Amino acid sequence: QVQLEEFGGGLVQAGDSLRLACVASGRTLSNYAVGWFRQAAGKEREFVAAIGGTGFRTYYAESVKGRFAISRDNALNAAYLQMNTLKPEDTAVYYCAADLQYANVGNKPDYWGQGNQVTVSS
Repeated sequence: QVQLEEFGGGLVQAGDSLRLACVASGRTLSNYAVGWFRQAAGKEREFVAAIGGTGFRTYYAESVKGRFAISRDNALNAAYLQMNTLKPEDTAVYYCAADLQYANVGNKPDYWGQGNQVTVSS
């Protein structure tokens, strides 16, 4: 099975940008659709963005559309979430996820990373 690990979180100020990376091991990531989710303190985990195996299909939560961009580099077995114009309400633990089915990756993906904290100060 594929293992996922997130990198790139941290503390930034409102309006700043940050890029998260999701690095896969154990399997070729190109076989999987990849999604990003986040969970703020005291709230349920929510979908952020997803990308198909070839990178041609993407979709986003309304709350991040136009500010965040998901991408992938299958040669590096990695996916990314570029986050621009960050807001304090973007503060959360961000999780990378993967599923063999694109239709599942934004709902109940099979594989998850451990999460990476992103904190946006006002």
